[in-house]
Amino acid sequence: MSEEAPLRLGGMALANGVLVHGPTSWACAVRLPDGSLKVASARKRLRGSGVTQPLLRGPARLLEALAVLPELRRALPEAKLPFEQPAVIAAMVAGAAGTRAVRRSGRLSPFAEELAAGLCSIAPALYALRGGELASYHGAEHAAIGAYETGEAHGPEHDRCGSHLVGPLLGASAVLGALAARAPRALRQPARAVAQVAAIGVATEIFGWMQRNPESGLARALARPGSELQRRIGTREATPVQLAVAEAAIEACLTLEHGGEPPVGRPRLSLAPPLAAEA
Repeated sequence: MSEEAPLRLGGMALANGVLVHGPTSWACAVRLPDGSLKVASARKRLRGSGVTQPLLRGPARLLEALAVLPELRRALPEAKLPFEQPAVIAAMVAGAAGTRAVRRSGRLSPFAEELAAGLCSIAPALYALRGGELASYHGAEHAAIGAYETGEAHGPEHDRCGSHLVGPLLGASAVLGALAARAPRALRQPARAVAQVAAIGVATEIFGWMQRNPESGLARALARPGSELQRRIGTREATPVQLAVAEAAIEACLTLEHGGEPPVGRPRLSLAPPLAAEA
């Protein structure tokens, strides 16, 4: 009997843990100040995998990932989401102000204006990942998922990381945003909103092609910005304790994916014994 293929998992690093997404379930593990490990998991209420139409499946999967966050917040209030940090909120405000300033300047071509606006919009994410615990848990997420997929030790970078969407997303946003800028003034804002959603769809399709054609020179070129972001900013080598947190999230997610049932009426919630102190 052949060995069962690993499920396709995704995830998100937190400032104190890791959130893991499976096809039908999610799980999150966080390390508490006293060193103990707290885990919550549940079935997904919204699943974007049922949307298979090109250009629509990308936004649908993004919506699926976002829909988990309110439930995560209720089930695991100790989880420290990256964008809830005061410094990251300030960076988001600054990024929005930069975007408005770029678009009001009138000094750039529509394409250059939208490209600059896109760079302003990703600045908060880069700021959040600039180092510290979040970057280390990002590395732990990649290492644990990679080890699950390959059965071997894995480094802190992963070729399916969302950072690889940066290049395609910036390019698609610039092109479609420039086209939206040509709409009549009264329709320009709705046109830009539609363009941003369409850009997510286009970038996701390009990313899928990159995954299917990893040896292509174009795929490698498109992946280069994301690889550099992971290597230079987004990830750090995880400690054994951080890896244990990521592995706990994966184990809880796989338990549900393979038939385990959470308690009726609420997500599975457990409190593990304290982890060993770091050396």
